[in-house]
Order: sequence, then C-alpha cells, then structure tokens
Amino acid sequence: MSWAEIGSEDELRELLGEVMSRAVTKERVRLHRRDRDWLAASPFCLIATSDDQGACDVSPKGDPAGFVYVIDDTTIAIPDRPGNRRADGFLNVLKNPHVGLIFLIPGRNETLRINGRARLVRDAPFFDELIVKGHRPHLALVVQIEQIFFHCAKAFLRAALWKPDTWHPDVLPSHARLVKDVQVVEESVEELETYYGKAYTEKLYG
Repeated sequence: MSWAEIGSEDELRELLGEVMSRAVTKERVRLHRRDRDWLAASPFCLIATSDDQGACDVSPKGDPAGFVYVIDDTTIAIPDRPGNRRADGFLNVLKNPHVGLIFLIPGRNETLRINGRARLVRDAPFFDELIVKGHRPHLALVVQIEQIFFHCAKAFLRAALWKPDTWHPDVLPSHARLVKDVQVVEESVEELETYYGKAYTEKLYG
C-alpha cells in the first residue's frame, strides 16, 4: 500500500484549510498580565530545542508553581535543578538558541506557549529568587520572548488527560523494571527499585 505523503504548503493548506483569524491574532510578543498569572500558577513546562543540524529534544522542567522567574515583559528565566547531567537541551541551545516552551497547569486543558531565543546563565542577581528548599540553582535558561499565545484545549480534551478514571499507571511495569529491560545496567531490579524509591524523592534538589 502506497503512502499519500504531503510535500508542500499548498497541499497541506488544501487538506487543512486556512488558518482561523482568531488563531492568527492571538499571537503576542510581550507578556500580558494574564500570561504572568499563568506562569505564576504553572508548576511544569516542556522545553523543545534542536541543534544546528536539526536534531530535536524535548525536556520537562518542574518545580513549585511559579518557578519561572519573569525578568521583564519580554524575558523569563527557568532554573535548572539536579538531574542526570545529559544536558541535551542545553547543548542544543549552545548551537541553536531557538526554543519552544509549553506551560501547563494541572486540571486546565489550555496551555501557554512561548517561542523565543535562549541563552544559558550561570549566575545573576535574580538567582536568589529561584531558591527552593534552600538550594540555589547553578544554571538558568533565560528566554527572550518572540511569540506567546494560549493554545486551545482540544488535545487535552481528546486525551481526557485530567480525568482520574482514565488513568492506568500500572498498565506498565515499574520504572525500575523498564530500566532493567531496555538498558544495560549492573544493578538488579531490586537495587533499582530502592534507587527510584523514597531516596530518589529526597534528592530532588541536591
């Protein structure tokens, strides 16, 4: 069976139709008061990056609600916290500063999207505002906003994402079991279960 692939913008527009006027006019280049409200209530975002060859990465960032620091109407900062040190997204930013962000609020089906240019900052006076549980970040992603808008709720509604009766976390084995199955690791499943257990949550900030 052959695939009917789309190869041009004209073909895509013929299939999808023209953009709704409201979808065009919703774009902004500066933070509105409501954007600031959303950032203040959001505990989680996704950061999309790509390197200079186009290889992509999406990285989740989470902290207590309001963890994103608003520097001014066109600039925000996202603190980095201890992780696995792969730094895929950060390495991309060093080669290509363009980033795409999606900010979520649990229970809300809409999202706030920000696109812009990022840089890595290892220290600044505002880092004192980013302390969580006594831990000051050693790095922040500073984003100069180029485009900002609220994204519609349809994807979340189709997924029924926030409806607990659709949640089935036990449909897959534990994370320790998944790691053991897909990676070459020296630890046993039992050792991995211990690593990803209580001690794991106690070391979120150091």
